[in-house]
Amino acid sequence: MPSDQSTWLIAIPQDGDAEGLLPELTSKLSQQLRSFPRSSIAEFNVPSFKTGTLDTLIALSEEFPKQDAFFTSTVAKTVDTLRNLLNNDPTKLAQHILVNERSVDDYILKDWKWNESRYGTQRGPRDMVDVLNKEMASIDNVMKSKLNSYNLVKGSLVQMQRKKTGNLSVRSLVDVVSKEDVIQDSEYLETMLVAVPKNSTKEWNAKYERLTNMVVPRSSSLVTSDSEYNLFSVVIFKRVHDEFLQKCRENKFIIRDFVFSEEQISKQREELETADITEKELWTELLRLARINFSESFQILVHLKVIRLFVESVLRYGLPANYIGLAVKPDSKSTKKTLSLLANHFSYLAPRAGRSKKQGSGEEFVGEYQSLMEQEFFDFVLYEVPWIVN
Repeated sequence: MPSDQSTWLIAIPQDGDAEGLLPELTSKLSQQLRSFPRSSIAEFNVPSFKTGTLDTLIALSEEFPKQDAFFTSTVAKTVDTLRNLLNNDPTKLAQHILVNERSVDDYILKDWKWNESRYGTQRGPRDMVDVLNKEMASIDNVMKSKLNSYNLVKGSLVQMQRKKTGNLSVRSLVDVVSKEDVIQDSEYLETMLVAVPKNSTKEWNAKYERLTNMVVPRSSSLVTSDSEYNLFSVVIFKRVHDEFLQKCRENKFIIRDFVFSEEQISKQREELETADITEKELWTELLRLARINFSESFQILVHLKVIRLFVESVLRYGLPANYIGLAVKPDSKSTKKTLSLLANHFSYLAPRAGRSKKQGSGEEFVGEYQSLMEQEFFDFVLYEVPWIVN
């Protein structure tokens, strides 16, 4: 059964009272689904293309599932990009998930037409599918490239920001340590910066002078604190640097490598500002591109579905290649009823669809092209446009 999370595109042969079909079905839906008024049905234009050869149509029918999956995946990835850029805010997402500045439902259910200016129907289905594939592949490649560029810059920015926001055992000390906290330009002495867990502060005060020889007495000074660590400065002779470092490790005091340099501090601040500006610029560019490419890729996906409708209709019903299309958006609570109504209404197509009853049996068999289809077989041709944006 088709999904209740998709809009159904249906095609049937154009014969009989074509103009009265939609009002009749709308009336039946209205009567049968009064408790589920959100179901919608609308006309959906299926153009008459050049049919080409039977072999070409069969080959296309076999290729469609793979192409359809790729197209659907590309649209879904574009939606995911928008969703991530907008922090999964459904209100903001709805403002960008538009097709030619219309909602997806309006695009499909309100007077949908084939884009003749871009995909002239004078070409056969094979040529048009090749064009659609080329366009969708281009969109996919551009989105991958832009998204990769943005993620690289975003990752670099996040890494820089983490250095500013982590605890004192890992965060950058550029904005923590001042010039007055360290000894500079001394031939023999140096300042060591040590992150000490707060529960080990008494131990530090008792031990630091005796961790090695040549530690300047009473030189420990609290630089700053956070919820987990105290950062101390302590003065030692340069010759015991490695030994002091090792003793601190043994006692689980964390030495923070830091050389005070106003030039380096200025450089790091500039790098952070540049990364922040670049990330915002790329975010804006990627958002704009994803919005445009969602509109483009969704239209390409629907056009592929229409070609599938046409090709399968020719294989099933034969010529002349004139078909009526319908778009149905079922209420999720009434999917089975909606499908049953459609099946009953179009049951007269069973012989033309290649389906009949075996004598003396309730079992059914289908036309020779059923093996080409991956969905359940109906007397009408049906393909689904998934509600990717939900």
